[in-house]
Amino acid sequence: MKKHRIYHIGPTIAALALLLPAALCGCASDKGVNGQVIVYNWGEYIDPETIRMFEEESGIKVIYDEFETNESMYPKVESGAVAYDIACPSDYMISRMIQNGMLSEINYDNIPNAKKNIGAQYYEQSRGFDPENKYAIPYCWGTVGILYNQTMVEEPITRWEQLWDEKYADNILMQDSVRDAFMVAEKLNGDSMNTLDPEELTAAKNLLIAQKPLVQAYVVDQVRDKMIGGEAAIGVIYSGEAIYTQKENPDLVYVIPEEGTNVWIDSWVILKNAPNKENAEKFIDFMCREDIALMNFDYITYSTPNVAARELIEEEDIKNSEIAFPDLSQYDNLETYVYLGEDGDYLYNELWKEVKAY
Repeated sequence: MKKHRIYHIGPTIAALALLLPAALCGCASDKGVNGQVIVYNWGEYIDPETIRMFEEESGIKVIYDEFETNESMYPKVESGAVAYDIACPSDYMISRMIQNGMLSEINYDNIPNAKKNIGAQYYEQSRGFDPENKYAIPYCWGTVGILYNQTMVEEPITRWEQLWDEKYADNILMQDSVRDAFMVAEKLNGDSMNTLDPEELTAAKNLLIAQKPLVQAYVVDQVRDKMIGGEAAIGVIYSGEAIYTQKENPDLVYVIPEEGTNVWIDSWVILKNAPNKENAEKFIDFMCREDIALMNFDYITYSTPNVAARELIEEEDIKNSEIAFPDLSQYDNLETYVYLGEDGDYLYNELWKEVKAY
């Protein structure tokens, strides 16, 4: 979903969750369990019509709940207070859930559309957090890159290092996110964005401190509106947002920097103690069907890893968009975030505080 956008639960889906409190607390009858599947997903991250179609075709009732962040999702699933069957976490959180034994291995024989339609490059990229592709089926993905206004820069922007160019002082937007901000500096230094090496982290921190006088603002969603309105020349942005901005302002250009970047992936997972595992497999298989994946892509606009769905896109500029569907094999130093443990989280957060306080 990406990732740092915050959504609110819609009234229709929220009402649906309230209709079946017994199911949500895990105390439904055997008959009820057999005829339903309980899904936990990001807000506004699925076309509601696809849920209706699945219910109609399968006869399985979907109990659908929404979360705002990976961090709010995790403790609710871990506690078991809600008997979820399926969730859709992001890469690093999937890594954490695997480490803590919270996920069930995927039986691809029961989810044939995942084997047939999801592109091999997305499974390859997923190995950063799911090394043997045992637990996660890619649902949406994207990159983090640079968006620049070609009327406000002196040359094409192609590298992270150009975010340290003094001639763009007060015209640079950085992400107000510890991992994304450090990723930029770590890639510039040639280091992994998952590093825990003290020297590498200190070097990244010092780079961000040196850049700070040039930064107009540390933002999240606001980068989209500021860039559309010409309020800044350069910004760090998620590819899904970049597609929208270019429709609103054709002067904007999105690039994946030469030093490498983050490829984020949100994936379907089946919880270890899912009470409706068979129905969960049917739901995921349905969502991996090409026509359904296309509906979800059209609805949420974030890139789909479903190559069969991409072939069904009628707009040639979208089907062939290098923003929505870059050939990842053409880029070096691409990584996905992995969970660094509580100590790692603490270390990054403390260093980020130093940057922000400088």
